[in-house]
Amino acid sequence: MSVTIERYLKVVYATWSKNKLRNWMIYSAMGFAWISSFVHMCALTFATTAVIGGVCYPYIMFPSHMSHLVYGVWYFLSYYVLVVVIFIFCYWRILAVVRRQASIMAGHSTAGSSTAQSQSNQIQTNIIKTMILVSTFYTISDMPMSMYYLVLNINPNLYVILPDSLYGAAWFISFFYICTNPFIYAIKFDPVRRALLSLIPCKKTPVESVEPASSHKANRPDMARK
Repeated sequence: MSVTIERYLKVVYATWSKNKLRNWMIYSAMGFAWISSFVHMCALTFATTAVIGGVCYPYIMFPSHMSHLVYGVWYFLSYYVLVVVIFIFCYWRILAVVRRQASIMAGHSTAGSSTAQSQSNQIQTNIIKTMILVSTFYTISDMPMSMYYLVLNINPNLYVILPDSLYGAAWFISFFYICTNPFIYAIKFDPVRRALLSLIPCKKTPVESVEPASSHKANRPDMARK
């Protein structure tokens, strides 16, 4: 979501982002994404988890059913619906701006600058397509776990009725997205692909040409004097 907003600002509000967007803002967003999630999950775990009869029941020991319901709805809206809405809005606006810029440049570009402009548009389009693919993949893969958690918060009694295999399948799909996400970037982005290839230890080293021994001897001063 942070990457999507950053792309949105740089494309839709290019002038503002050049003047106002700083690196510390991007680093703060990265830190907030990690720290806020860690604090949220730790507080939720310690407050709503209990061991009864040797069995651990996580995230269901709320003070009341109403608090359980409110938290479940808030979690679903904040961590799934809001994210999907931001994806749709930002990339819809980005695509609109890119198409408008492409049509304007096509009408004013000369023959000499058309090649460079087309390469720049191709790079920008590749980035946008990759981010749309990642966002769509997230929307699909995270839906089962979000819906499963929402249903449990609405009716906690289903916790002992729903099979564990359903929970495992939802978690598998969610983590499958996390595991495949880096490979999507590696396949689609040339800079990421080059950075990964540079990490491979076995590389071909250039072979230096070696002159014959006779030529070295002929070039030595002492051999020339003899």
